[in-house]
Amino acid sequence: MNATPEDFSYGIHQLRQATQTLVATGAEVQSKILESMATRLEASQDSILEANTLDLEASLEMAVPELVVDWLKLTPERINTAIKILRRLASLGDSRVLVPQPVGRLSKQVTGYSQVVPLGVIAFVYEAFPELAAIMAGLCIRSGNGLVLKGGNEASQTNQAILEALHSALEDQGLSQDCILSLTAEQGDAARSMLLQANGVDLIIPYGRPNLVKQVVRQATVPVLPTTMGNCYLYWSATGLADTVIQMVLDSHRGEPDPVNAVEKVLIHQECRTPSILQLCHTLWDEGYEILGDESLQADIADLKPIDPNDWQRPFLEKTVALRRVDSMETAASLINRWSNGHVDCLATESYAEGGRFTRLVNSAVLYINTSPRFSRNPTQASAIAIGMTSQRGRCSGFIGLNALLTTQHVLQGME
Repeated sequence: MNATPEDFSYGIHQLRQATQTLVATGAEVQSKILESMATRLEASQDSILEANTLDLEASLEMAVPELVVDWLKLTPERINTAIKILRRLASLGDSRVLVPQPVGRLSKQVTGYSQVVPLGVIAFVYEAFPELAAIMAGLCIRSGNGLVLKGGNEASQTNQAILEALHSALEDQGLSQDCILSLTAEQGDAARSMLLQANGVDLIIPYGRPNLVKQVVRQATVPVLPTTMGNCYLYWSATGLADTVIQMVLDSHRGEPDPVNAVEKVLIHQECRTPSILQLCHTLWDEGYEILGDESLQADIADLKPIDPNDWQRPFLEKTVALRRVDSMETAASLINRWSNGHVDCLATESYAEGGRFTRLVNSAVLYINTSPRFSRNPTQASAIAIGMTSQRGRCSGFIGLNALLTTQHVLQGME
């Protein structure tokens, strides 16, 4: 049955009320909810995988792109990663700053302080990646936010199985299911349109292929935090080592199932020797990569395929790497700022001075020097758990984690 504007508005209203109750329960209960979510997912793993098999079979009939099918295909390892993240979030305690931060005396009559608070209601619009619903739910419970989920139709049965586990965990701790609202395929495409224009939603986070993210940004009338994937650049300076470049490129692509920070473009200083470039090419070919190159490199390395000029500004999202010669770091930085997605870019160098210059020239949100930019949702530091990356400047830049779901509330107080 299609959703009506009235039904949708009422659902958002119920979600806001449930979220206020969630915040009032405090950090200890929120930790118990997160632990229950992990336990429920564990217990439901077989039914979730069965639902996923049905979605995969249906995706063949729907002619779903191969890339999306790879994202859709759940494994026990992917579910276990979500379970581990929920338990690590449970162990963090309150993600907000409990001690008010003074902002000083604003006048003779007024003083004030600031405190960190939840944004309110977060909407997560995503395709495939069913386990991300559980991870996003964990981030929202830990930060005290309500959550609206709008998954892709290709994962409808898997999404429903995961939602049932999350709702059961809320009920286990005496919380309303309304803390997590899911828009289903049966509610029709109008439901997503209403979500993108809902007054009660404080932030929308789209996740998936570039077309989905761009569509949400274009259509939404409420704030959007766009995620970014692929099209990361690496500048191989004249002093950089081939072994370092090889390690950075290969490891960056191992952030499966979605290589968010995969190095897809390598800009090579013209003084780098051809045998070193050949070493990179042969290593990548041996690993099953397709390698594209500009005219200069094709003249020296016969097996390189030509690159379409438009490819420099789009992500491949597969095992493809493009190479190009440049005459200086300044030229490389200019190309990176113009064409990369801007969330992550890299440098390989043996010069400390070059590293400093690179950070001043390149505008990307996160820069990696002589180390792999491989993305992990479950990093060593639990507080750094992230759903994805963004190139957006301002309050949130780079990793989209707990900090992206919080804001600052200022409290002003009159003085006697």
